[in-house]
Amino acid sequence: MTAPLSHLRVLDLSRVLAGPWSTQALADMGADVIKIERPGSGDDTRGWGPPFVADGPAAGESAYFMAANRGKKSVAVDIASERGRALIIELAKKSDILVENYKVGGLKKYGLDYDSLSKINPGLIYCSITGFGQTGPYAQRAGYDFMIQGMGGLMSVTGERDALPGGGPQKAGVALADILTGLNATIAILGALAHRERTGEGQHLDIALFDVQVASLANQALSYLVSGTSPVRMGNAHTAIVPYEVFASSDGHLILAVGNDGQFVRFCEVAGRPELAADPRFAVNRDRVAHREILAPMVAEIIRTRTTREWIADLEAAAVPCGPINTIAEVFEEPQAKARGLMNPALPHGSGGTVPGVASPLRFSKTPVNDKVAPPMLGEHTREVLTRVLGLDEAELDALEAGGAVQSRKG
Repeated sequence: MTAPLSHLRVLDLSRVLAGPWSTQALADMGADVIKIERPGSGDDTRGWGPPFVADGPAAGESAYFMAANRGKKSVAVDIASERGRALIIELAKKSDILVENYKVGGLKKYGLDYDSLSKINPGLIYCSITGFGQTGPYAQRAGYDFMIQGMGGLMSVTGERDALPGGGPQKAGVALADILTGLNATIAILGALAHRERTGEGQHLDIALFDVQVASLANQALSYLVSGTSPVRMGNAHTAIVPYEVFASSDGHLILAVGNDGQFVRFCEVAGRPELAADPRFAVNRDRVAHREILAPMVAEIIRTRTTREWIADLEAAAVPCGPINTIAEVFEEPQAKARGLMNPALPHGSGGTVPGVASPLRFSKTPVNDKVAPPMLGEHTREVLTRVLGLDEAELDALEAGGAVQSRKG
């Protein structure tokens, strides 16, 4: 069966994470994603490690690069050379989508900005990903995930409460601002494709990490706008639901996620404390939140009486949401992770070996994704793409490579 975007070509001028995360999703959905990389070094993340693949033909590939570049074709072109720029312009003429994350205006001097390329390809959907967007007083600033998590408010609500040991601002354990920006870029691209189907028009998409981070504050942002009071860090507790946090069991920890009053009644029954559900201070969630400082220590004392495994078995039987706190190794050992095939253990790699990968979370009933293609080696597809898309012959490719405009990996 044909993947949903197999009729589209994407010219990927992005690197690191936000842009590559978006184009990886497009590649999973079947798009022909041509990743333009710098000859010699390629995407910055090729050198971001350890860890690197340690053994076999694929040794030296970084885990970071492999996380965001599955299914793409690597074409190494020197964008600073006149011939290299000409090649990219020719590829843009034959592409449906272009994704870039250069500084605002950074591609204009190469003739690779939206205004220039839209004249030769009016249907081009051109997605620019920057730290702060194309407009505003911060437009020229570089934007990195860590600083965006701080500036965009996420770190003000992440971490233990200031008054407790270990309290203070904390970034998320993965680059959430980058990941969420990549996802929002993909959403915008799909929306622009729908518009183009009706009108034939391409357009410029302006996607900013800062905008995405602020929008992704969700209920926390609206809590401020409604109340006028900024939410604060609450550790693992929830601002508006109780009990909904991490509790210590007799041998570890348990996440208890009581989302409604019925679940609280069932929790109290499993805990052997049905009187708590009848207590007027705790009967409904609004009152449980108001009496959090009384109820939470009571629940903590109860949870300490059994092991994590015992609690999970008892609470799941009563349909009370709960779960363990897994290491990443334990995640892939979960029966659900195995049943859903969330790990691709051995993707065939251009080196002749294999590399591991994580499966795409996208599941289509009629147009399944293709997430079984390993990330490319630097310049692995230079000759194949320039021949297939631009019709260059071996002599032309040899001349380009001899002149330093391109780099390929032969054999």
